[in-house]
Amino acid sequence: MGDARGQHTIVVTGAAGPAGRALGPQLARRADAARRRVVGVDLAPSPVTGYDVVEAVPAAADPAYDAVTLELLRRHRPRLVVPTVSDELPRLAVLAAAAGLGDSVVLSAPGPTAVAADKLLTMWALERRGVSVPRHLPADALGSAAEALAWAEGPVVVKPRVARGGRGVHVVEDAHDPVWAGTDASWVVQAFAPGTEYSPQVYRSPADGRCVVVVLEKTGRKEGRVGNATAVERLSAGAADDVAKLAARTAEALDLVGPLDMDVRRLADGTPVVLEVNARFGAVSAGAPELLDAVLDDWPGRS
Repeated sequence: MGDARGQHTIVVTGAAGPAGRALGPQLARRADAARRRVVGVDLAPSPVTGYDVVEAVPAAADPAYDAVTLELLRRHRPRLVVPTVSDELPRLAVLAAAAGLGDSVVLSAPGPTAVAADKLLTMWALERRGVSVPRHLPADALGSAAEALAWAEGPVVVKPRVARGGRGVHVVEDAHDPVWAGTDASWVVQAFAPGTEYSPQVYRSPADGRCVVVVLEKTGRKEGRVGNATAVERLSAGAADDVAKLAARTAEALDLVGPLDMDVRRLADGTPVVLEVNARFGAVSAGAPELLDAVLDDWPGRS
């Protein structure tokens, strides 16, 4: 919605986090930036480039989250709400449906959003639909690190089923790795894919299902061989066409729409497999500005 000056408002959640910080400058650089007021919200608000103001909101697990969020949206009457915090996505998807927020929230439906938020459910859903994923099990299906290494015939990756980005991701190569003792049914185990790692950036239109895919190759990672990207290289169109096709197929198989941030790696034989899917903008979205362009041009609530 617009104000008397002809401006409209966009609300971005997690403004002070990696994904929010990546979006702020992109919004500020656009030619139509003067026609837009950008309001950020965050657990720990602070000035962030690209935002006119950053306000405080509770964590998604806080019982006050729903009421505070609805009151904030009532005050600002945004044209679009762009969530970037993984923890809040399932709850915000349900809140948007329950409160009749219409098409203003740039997010998939509650069901697909909940599946993508759980790394084990994501593996099960993709495997059932014939999308390539690494071998995987809930961690409690394996009695020890030694059993996991034998099952995978090599290293395994353990990660919490529900967590932000690369938090808690660990490669187990030693039967005596102490990390294994902290795993239970809330963790997932994947056979380690040793090849090149990518971060495909995807936009799938809620109107016609068309996909925009930009493949970024991870050239640096926070935890060495795994974890969030610290550096990426944008690949030319067709350079990793199998990865691009896999990313589009993943979005379709999970029935996700809007901006998506994925992790894909190659197995030893070169086959790309999906490791996880974030149903939101990611920290490396600046490498694929087409995603923001698509949201602002195509999302139903923009008008």
